This record gives sequence, structure tokens and C-alpha cells, in this order.
Amino acid sequence: MRDGDWIELDAYEGVLRIDIGDDEIRTRLAAWQAAQQEISEDRSGYRKLYVEHVLQADEGCDFDFLVGCRGADVPRHSH
Repeated sequence: MRDGDWIELDAYEGVLRIDIGDDEIRTRLAAWQAAQQEISEDRSGYRKLYVEHVLQADEGCDFDFLVGCRGADVPRHSH
């Protein structure tokens, strides 16, 4: 994704989609290179917790260890 891209989110239908055409996707994929992973001596604290435990968007963007621990069901459309 890039700044300015439109994103469609339909929580009731469970849709998360970027609004760009197939040609643009092919162009971006052809030019894509994996980012160099930053080497950090800080392998603890919040950064480590975030990297190791935050779920992806389709799973709610929450800490994995908090899922089901809030005392009430969290409906899928609320993520």
C-alpha cells in the first residue's frame, strides 16, 4: 500500500480491500523488494511484545494473549 491508496472496509461483510487496479498491482509487485530488517539490540520491551504477539487485521489487531479474556464475546464485526 502507498499513501493515497483507498481502502474499503466492510465490517459486516468481513471485507478489507485496497482499491487499485490489477495493472497497478502487477507493477507494484514487479518493483517490490523486501525491506531490510532493522538490526536492533533491543529485543525486549514493547517492541518485542508487539512483533511477537499483535494479530493481523483480519484477526482483530489485538494481542493474541488477550483474545477471549475480556469477559464477553467480541463479535467479528467489531474488529
